[in-house]
Amino acid sequence: MRVRAATRDDMDAVRGIYNALIPSSTVAWTEVLQTLDERVAWFDAQEARGHPVLVAEKMVDGGDLVVIGFAAYGDFRGAGRWPGYRFTVENTVHVAEEAWGTGAGRALMEALIDLAVEQGMHVMVAAIDSDNDVSITFHERLGFVEVGRMPEVGRKFDRWLDLVLMQLLLPGT
Repeated sequence: MRVRAATRDDMDAVRGIYNALIPSSTVAWTEVLQTLDERVAWFDAQEARGHPVLVAEKMVDGGDLVVIGFAAYGDFRGAGRWPGYRFTVENTVHVAEEAWGTGAGRALMEALIDLAVEQGMHVMVAAIDSDNDVSITFHERLGFVEVGRMPEVGRKFDRWLDLVLMQLLLPGT
């Protein structure tokens, strides 16, 4: 497995990973599958803001490389409009179900954290559905700490959802 900067050509695979859990989980608080055009527009906006998008890929039979996960960060609370937040970013990380437990998520996040430090960021925030114990534990293992819970701020599958906010003070900043 290797982690590298994503390209526009990766966006169909990224979209597929993101969309895979929408119908069955609260990992993403939407019920609408993302189109390729929407994912490409997101990627273009990330590039325009100077925010990284990374992919993890592995070699499959026949020697082809397949994207198995992605990670990125973006502005926290509209840092472009509110300059006081310019040193804080919010991460996203998703790994294809068949690659869970392989270290892909950790490799993506470690690379993303390194990039955030290089770009002079001070804090990385994760906003996680409170039922997603796996993601909460995953972020804790990376050094994130829970800093807040927001009851019933989201809705999906005809029920209210709680949001857990976690943060990592980035090393050396």
